[in-house]
Amino acid sequence: MRILILGQVDGGLNGELVLAARSRGHRCEVVSIPSVRSTLGSSGVKLLAKSDSGLEIDLREFDVCLMRGMPPGSLEQIVYRMDLLWTLEQTGMPIINPPKAMECAIDKFLTLSRCQQAGLSIPESSCSETVEEALTAFQELGGDVIAKPIFGAEGRGMLRLTDFETARRVFYTWQQIGAVLFQQRFIDAEMSDIRVMVLDGKAIGAIRRTGTNDFRANCAQQGTAQRHVFTQEESELAVAACRATGVIFGGVDLIRDTEGQLYLLEVNACPGWKHFQAVTEINIPQRLMSWLEDQIS
Repeated sequence: MRILILGQVDGGLNGELVLAARSRGHRCEVVSIPSVRSTLGSSGVKLLAKSDSGLEIDLREFDVCLMRGMPPGSLEQIVYRMDLLWTLEQTGMPIINPPKAMECAIDKFLTLSRCQQAGLSIPESSCSETVEEALTAFQELGGDVIAKPIFGAEGRGMLRLTDFETARRVFYTWQQIGAVLFQQRFIDAEMSDIRVMVLDGKAIGAIRRTGTNDFRANCAQQGTAQRHVFTQEESELAVAACRATGVIFGGVDLIRDTEGQLYLLEVNACPGWKHFQAVTEINIPQRLMSWLEDQIS
């Protein structure tokens, strides 16, 4: 099998995928999506790039593509990269996760909107573009909210706001840089949340993450992880969230408040597994390769 990985060419988790693939006899190359050169003409479409091994390759040569990250860029660059994924998909290549799923999961508002429409439990949330509307929502949400970038990961840029004047200053600053003002009612979960890994409609494992410095439980923000035996309710919510967003392989973040109510926080379509693998002993690269072998024949 010929496996294309679109993501960072830096070893790390993508390097683990390459090792797992090659250990099973598959060809595997990593390409940074900003390095792709596309050509259109009478001879059709070509999507060319240099891989991590230094070879110039045509992305259409592969049997399957694993999408492992969308690096920051301008709106024009992001739109073009999504166009590239759509073009690759139109050649008949399976992409994990598909462009439509990537587009949804990268957008916190769209993710929650789709999941709410599917009847899933989400925190009360608000999205607006002006300070005035954001402050109205801040009060309607009880004056205790988590403000976060609509695009973002690993807890970066998240703030807990409990004071009206502080909220006004934060919203004003965000408005000045053209950010969307997204906020959610704060849920007291004693600084912990649950990450459930889902593959092809099945929950394969979970961890509980606990914050050490503030409300953010993300391990990237110095949180700690321990193995978590998910309940049927947690499994069903995580799987349903992936179904609603079109995500095939993803990490789903859930939170349970002190009264036992479970909520969906977000769906990550390019999840990391460093801490998950360390505490669950589930080998994600090998699990992915085994699944791909069953799917691609």
